[in-house]
Amino acid sequence: MKYKDYYEILGVSKNATEKEIKSAFRKQARKYHPDVNKAADAADKFKDINEAYEVLSDKQKRQRYDSLGSNWQQGMDFTPPPGYENININFDNMGGFGDFGDFGGFSDFFSSIFGDFMQQAGPSTRRSQRRSSSGAGSRYHEQTRHEMRPQKEDLDITQDLYLTFDDLMLDGNKPVKVSYIDKCQNCSGPGSRCYNCGGSGVVSIAKTLNVKIPSGIKEGAKIRLAGEGKADNYGNKGNLYLVVRFKDQTNFKVEGSDIIAEFEVSAPSAVLGTVCEVKTLQGVVKVTVPAGTQSGKMLRLKNLGLPKKGGGHGDHIAKVKIIIPSDPTKEEKELYKKLAELQS
Repeated sequence: MKYKDYYEILGVSKNATEKEIKSAFRKQARKYHPDVNKAADAADKFKDINEAYEVLSDKQKRQRYDSLGSNWQQGMDFTPPPGYENININFDNMGGFGDFGDFGGFSDFFSSIFGDFMQQAGPSTRRSQRRSSSGAGSRYHEQTRHEMRPQKEDLDITQDLYLTFDDLMLDGNKPVKVSYIDKCQNCSGPGSRCYNCGGSGVVSIAKTLNVKIPSGIKEGAKIRLAGEGKADNYGNKGNLYLVVRFKDQTNFKVEGSDIIAEFEVSAPSAVLGTVCEVKTLQGVVKVTVPAGTQSGKMLRLKNLGLPKKGGGHGDHIAKVKIIIPSDPTKEEKELYKKLAELQS
């Protein structure tokens, strides 16, 4: 068999990064894909490109390949080094690597070096056959069938869901954008000839879902959307979990279904009493501030808070914050002096 220089096939240096290797593979794959390139040798070149990427994109395979040394050159006769010889693997029907079957499978050179890697790859069923001679003819016998259970994948997705107070007051569905990285379902994984993922084996998924926001939901609670997670090759689907986070808490604080918010009152108004406008989640309301109100006093406004789980609403708690002029006028200073004299 002939030695193959995978770096030369992809047109990269031996020090190429993963990004450079992936970029070179995509460029070469687009150029020599048999559906695009009708040259007689396009299929063979495409097979070599995929085989080179299969090795150089995998850290363990690349390390083994590089360990062959720099004395080998493309086209030279190749004899497997000690520890590599006598590997005989049938690559037919081997899951993610079966896609190469249309182009002749992996080369003998690849098989001689990486055959032991492939023994653990494959679908749920693997058949290996051997030929035995008997008289003038020969016949095939099924040797073994190994049932292999696929590894259980974590198909669930967890994502933060940031809600404004307007969202919490909403009686209906909220459009929620969800994005995540998933395995490409159109190919067998890294090194494939897939245009959907460019041979990376992964794709970016983005979708918008209409999500019902339950009444009375608390921060940190999870909303479960069944079947909206990732999917595997066996038709199983995971769930999407949205973790609730509250936004816009600068002016409003949440305590259960109640809302706590400060509102400002001038010192004279707090002494004499006044009527103030207070902003709530259900609009602006007028609030009577009794004479002699102290800073920090809580005024409870019934049923103007967040929706409750069992129906109804919590309360809006208006917290008084007394303010004084930061830059009083001359007249104001005179009045405060007189006030201070009266209190002395």
